[in-house]
Amino acid sequence: MRGIILATAAALLLLTACGKSEKSKPHGPQLTRITFVTDWKAQAEHGGFYEALAEGLYKKRGLDVKILEGGPSVNVPQLIAGGAADFGIGSNSFIPLNMLRAGVKVKAVMAIFQKDPQVLICHPRPDVKTLAEMKGKPIMISDATIAAFWPWLKAKFGFADAQIRKYTFNLAPFLTDPKAIQEGYLTSEPYTIEKEGHFKPQIFLLADAGYPGYANMVLVPDKWIENNPKAVQAFVDATRQGWHDYLFGNPQPANALIKADNPDMTDDVIAQAIAKMKAYGLVVSGDAKADGIGAMTDARWKTFFDTMAAEGIYPKDLDYRAAYTTAFVRADAGSQNGH
Repeated sequence: MRGIILATAAALLLLTACGKSEKSKPHGPQLTRITFVTDWKAQAEHGGFYEALAEGLYKKRGLDVKILEGGPSVNVPQLIAGGAADFGIGSNSFIPLNMLRAGVKVKAVMAIFQKDPQVLICHPRPDVKTLAEMKGKPIMISDATIAAFWPWLKAKFGFADAQIRKYTFNLAPFLTDPKAIQEGYLTSEPYTIEKEGHFKPQIFLLADAGYPGYANMVLVPDKWIENNPKAVQAFVDATRQGWHDYLFGNPQPANALIKADNPDMTDDVIAQAIAKMKAYGLVVSGDAKADGIGAMTDARWKTFFDTMAAEGIYPKDLDYRAAYTTAFVRADAGSQNGH
């Protein structure tokens, strides 16, 4: 499970953002090289990026993109801040805000997931049919979650810290306790629970209850945005088309690359993840229906920031607008592939 990857300010302050455009060898067409690091091992949740690579969509737009697979020991914000990667995935809306607070000049330029895939999961039980009915009941969450969506649950539904139980990313405690409730990722834990536990758990997608965060964002250093905005726009446009083709066309080119990077990935896991991304509208919902895949709005960012600032996660005077830009996903910003 990817979990919620939150960068530490101390580490980030030691690093500086770097965005340098390089050219390929002179015997071919000159392409702008971009190293793009993902936030976890290759999986369907990265499918549109791999699809754009497999179909040559980046190359058609003048880019030579290399995807670096993430993992448990890969810190995306640090790699971008230190220049080891050019662009990268921001797992959730906290990432660019944390980088901003740490003084790292990086912006989110698109949000692939209009809905953050974080869920709460429980066994089938008559006393829990809504998130609100989990109030007062023990819930297993990770340490990172305590400073992430937990404050929102407290504000929205009156949850209390006394409910917190430690989640160690081991499903055994959940599977053996019919009253257990735990956090999860829509495309991950529910499927594993169904396979190993031989029952279908109840899934509560926080976004469908109003949780305002984006997820699966593309992070780009300010230097790239200032010095080579055409390359950034090309990356956004190709990525939009790649995600459209992955979800609504033939995903096999991307899946072949995903399995090459991550041999542990299986067809059934990929298939269920694609099905859930479509069924729950992770990619095409909300503003993306009108403005295209990857859409972001000032209103959504303000809601997220105001919510978290009110809970003390961020200082209220933080210039949160510096953590993102909608310039590359506006209706007039390049190709609208991916509507």
